[in-house]
This record gives sequence, C-alpha cells and structure tokens, in this order.
Amino acid sequence: MRGLSQFEDPNLLVGASTSDDAAVYRLSNDLAMVQTVDFFTPIVDDPYLYGEIAATNSLSDVYAMGGKPITAMNIVGMPADVLSLDVIREILRGGADKVKEAKCALAGGHSIKNPEPIYGLSVTGLVNPNRMITNAGAEPGDVLVLTKPLGTGILTTGIKRGLAEGAIVIEAISLMSRLNTPGQRLAEEGLVKCATDVTGFGLLGHLVSLCRSSGTRAVIHSSDIPAISPEILRLIEEEDCVPGGTKQNLKTAEADTQFAEQVPQAMKYLLADAQTSGGLLCCVPEANLPRVMEIFEDEDTLSHAVVGHITPAGEEGLKLVSVV
Repeated sequence: MRGLSQFEDPNLLVGASTSDDAAVYRLSNDLAMVQTVDFFTPIVDDPYLYGEIAATNSLSDVYAMGGKPITAMNIVGMPADVLSLDVIREILRGGADKVKEAKCALAGGHSIKNPEPIYGLSVTGLVNPNRMITNAGAEPGDVLVLTKPLGTGILTTGIKRGLAEGAIVIEAISLMSRLNTPGQRLAEEGLVKCATDVTGFGLLGHLVSLCRSSGTRAVIHSSDIPAISPEILRLIEEEDCVPGGTKQNLKTAEADTQFAEQVPQAMKYLLADAQTSGGLLCCVPEANLPRVMEIFEDEDTLSHAVVGHITPAGEEGLKLVSVV
C-alpha cells in the first residue's frame, strides 16, 4: 500500500503500517472494531474440511488482536462449470459451522465465477481498545508462547506428492480447524499486549515483523519448537518436501535472523514454513505466564509451548531474531 493516497483518521488505531493481523478502528473510548479479510485456494480435497479450515484461518486474525468475532461475510470464487452445486454447498457448510462455533453471525457475502476455487471470510470483531493485542507491544523479558505446532505447509505438500497419509494428516486437519479463541480471553483479562498468528510468512517472518514493530529483538530455542510430528522433519530431510513459499520465507527471513551453527537446515525450513490457520505466537509477561498457561489448557490448546523470549533492541545492525 506504499504510495497510496489515504485519509488520515485518528480513530484508526491499527492500520497497514505495522503489518498487523487486522485493522482496529476506535468507536468509543472503550469499544473498537476489528476488521480482517482472508481467503485461499483448497489445501485439502474434502470440500467441507476446506471450508472449515478457510473459515478458521479468517477468524484467527480477529482473535490475534484480542477481539471477539461478531459478523462474517463469505468470499466465494468458484469454477461453476467444474464444481457441482453440492460441492460448493459443502465448502460453505464447513465455513458456516466454524462461524457458528465462534458464536459469530454469518451475515451474507459475495460470489463470482473463478477459474479455481477460492473461499474465505471478511470478519468484523469487537475489542476494548485499552485491551487490544497488537504486534507492536512486545517488551524485553516477555516469554514467547506458541499455541500450535509447525509444519502444515510441508505436510500439505507431502499430501499432494503422496508422501503423507493417515494419522498425521488427521492431526494436521484438526489443528488447522481449531479456533484461536484463547486470544479473546487473554485480551479480556489484560494478560497479553502483543501477539500475532503464524500464517503465510512462517514463524520467523511473523516474529521479525513483531520485533520490528515493537523495537525489540527475540531469541528462539530451536530444541523447544513443536512440530506436528517427527515425520515433518523426515519429509524435509529425506524427501526434500519443502514448498516454494517456505523456501522464499527462509530466504527473506535470513536477512534479519542469526542462526547458531548447530541449527540444522531442516529446522530452519520448519521455522520458515508457511502455515495455514496456524497458532498464536504470544509475548507473555513472565508474571502472567501461569495464568496464560491455565487458559490455554482450559481452551484445550494442548500443543502450546514456550519457544523463546524477547530481548532489548541492542546495538544498531544486530539481527532481529536469534535462533539457538
């Protein structure tokens, strides 16, 4: 959006400048609107599951800002001459069921003909502007907690190549369909001021943006990084099962990331893996960590893990992220 003429509105609390998960617009001193839009092409063959995952991914941006989703609008592009109405209906049904699970009203949407299927949502949420979560509020000493394991980009590539099947696929679909509802509770209790959801730019890309927006650095402990399964690292090491987007993410992140010598190449790819409907990466003040972990356990976020911490900015020219 660089170079575009824009109206400067002081009530736009979060816009495009910090590359955050969603926009936040202040309506009153204690109420703000959260807005986001997201869609993508199918990553699984089952139309219902595709709808579920795409909707979960769209809703996640509101949760990442600490908001409560209140309305959603379908965004639909379909090759109507290829897909039957029954298949399209299943995609929409999967999305509608997730919106209902989020206690969010599905208010309509818009559809067009498109050469390949696309589906997602525009979502509006509400948040207290004094409690909202952004990617610009990290403080030195904050603990980094990741709520879902990594590897969906590598795994979906493995599925397409016929290299992955069975339990690992079921687990990945379950994770991608899990709503990031803890974000709303973290904001309501004032436990976290900084977070982001890990999606297309991978953990490294989103963490780099977070550090840049917050004026901090971060340290990641590679031994603590959770993967969906040990099979993910095998797919990387033995099958070279790394999508192009993940390779590009790593190339981009390397400009701002310092890797210790002992970090293997497979782990670098995992950290840069482009996630679909990934987890939240939360910067948690250490005093709040026990309560935050209670919320994650209460919300059945069973795969959450402490993966690093935030450090001061340090000297000019230092890398924003260190992986040890």
